[in-house]
Amino acid sequence: MIILIVFSAAAYLIGSIPFGVLIARAHGIDLRTVGSGNIGATNVSRALGRKWAYVCFVLDVLKGLTPMLLARVAGGFLQQPNTLALGLWLLVGCAAVVGHVFPIYLKFKGGKGVATSLGVVLGLWPYFTLSGIAAFGIWCVCVLIWRYVSLASVIAAISFPIVFGVLMVVFENWQLARLWLLLVLAVLMALLVVARHAENIKRLLEGSEHKISTTTPTR
Repeated sequence: MIILIVFSAAAYLIGSIPFGVLIARAHGIDLRTVGSGNIGATNVSRALGRKWAYVCFVLDVLKGLTPMLLARVAGGFLQQPNTLALGLWLLVGCAAVVGHVFPIYLKFKGGKGVATSLGVVLGLWPYFTLSGIAAFGIWCVCVLIWRYVSLASVIAAISFPIVFGVLMVVFENWQLARLWLLLVLAVLMALLVVARHAENIKRLLEGSEHKISTTTPTR
């Protein structure tokens, strides 16, 4: 239990690192005063262009993936991956997501947690990894079709637990009796992402949400 607390605390602190803010600050910009004021890759794209947005996205994904991999390697509670152990492993990743959404370094005012959540699900092999890849693919398709990052994020978040549920039916060794807690946590993670996009959903319904820009800011 002590190692779980240590990993969760470390995951929260890692998740709290505001890479978007740091990247923008290195270019003399306060990201929280640009565009939507969000600290994620989408707003970095508005301020600095797609190249730095990609950098921010990868770093935010790593904030979720790294604690999951470290917990897998060093976590004694994963010696026997039963229902409880899998749930505890995922909770370490959830601590990273909470860190991004409520970062201690920014007075608990953070981002929406999509990229960091992707890192978490990719790290929980194989159960969430396959579902996460599928959800990311859905996100990419939605962005290409509608060019709304927020809409794509909401759709991908909703699709994630659905895909996981389908895979539980497809793979005979993915028994519900052992993986039910992961299914519950998958639904909760999806709800958190949707809840963080409440304002975006409102703007989408009003027709005032911004699409991805096809131009790159010159700096």
